[in-house]
Amino acid sequence: MNYFIEGLQGSGKSTLVRRLSEKYADHKAICEGEYSPVELAWCAYVSRQQYEEILDKYSEIRSEIKEKSFEEGDHRVICYTKIITDIPGFHKDLEQYEIYNGRIDFDSFKKIVLERFRRWDTDNNIFECSLFQNIVEDMILFRNFSDEQILDFYKEVKEALEGRDYQIMYLETPDIAANIDVIRKERSDDKGNEMWYPLMIGYFDNSPYALARNKSGHEAMLEHLGHRQELELRICREIFDGKFTLLKSKDYSLL
Repeated sequence: MNYFIEGLQGSGKSTLVRRLSEKYADHKAICEGEYSPVELAWCAYVSRQQYEEILDKYSEIRSEIKEKSFEEGDHRVICYTKIITDIPGFHKDLEQYEIYNGRIDFDSFKKIVLERFRRWDTDNNIFECSLFQNIVEDMILFRNFSDEQILDFYKEVKEALEGRDYQIMYLETPDIAANIDVIRKERSDDKGNEMWYPLMIGYFDNSPYALARNKSGHEAMLEHLGHRQELELRICREIFDGKFTLLKSKDYSLL
C-alpha cells in the first residue's frame, strides 16, 4: 500500500507521516524537497544541457549537486533545497527550474505530472502533500483555473494511477484560522520574528489569482484556503471514491 497524506498548511501532515512511519516500519516516508517519483516540490526539473550548465556554473559544489540529483530519462531532478551552501543566489537561481507557480505552460506541466504518475513503480511509500497541494495551488493561483477544469485534470491523474495500490489520507481542518495562527508561531525564530507567514502572504498576494480579483491580506488568504479545502474534498469524493480516508485535523486515531 502507498499513502498520500493531504490537507492544508498546519493540518498536521508531518505528524501523520511520522505516525504512519512508526506504524508501518517497512514503508518509506517521502517529504517535500526530498526526491520523489511523483512530486517535484522544492526541486529543479532540468534538461541534460541545463544540468551541465548548472554544474559548470556552480563548479565549487559540483559534487554536492550531483549527490542530490536524480536521472529521469532526458531530465534531471535536483533536490536543490537540500544542498547547504553559502553561495549567493544559488537557491534563488535553481528555483526558476521548478515546475509550479505558472513557471511553465500548462501543456508541459500536465505532461510532466501525468507521465511521472504513470512511471511511478515503487510501493510502500508515504507521500507528504504530493497529490494535491502544489498542483492545486498552481492551477488556482497561477492559472486561474475553474473548479471544473481542476476536477477534469484529476480525472486524468486517476487514470494515470490505474493499477496502483494507494490510499489518500486527508486531514480536514475545521478551523483554518486557528491552525494558521499556530504555525505562524511555530515557524518563527527564537526572537519571535515570523519566518513563514510573510512568505505565505507574499506568495498569495502576488499570485495572478489575487491580483486579478484585487484580493490581498490575511482574510483573503483564509478565504482561498477554505475554497481549496472544499475543492480537494470534492476531488476525493467525486474522483477518488473508495481511495480516500477522511480524518479530522489533530483529532483522529490510527487503528
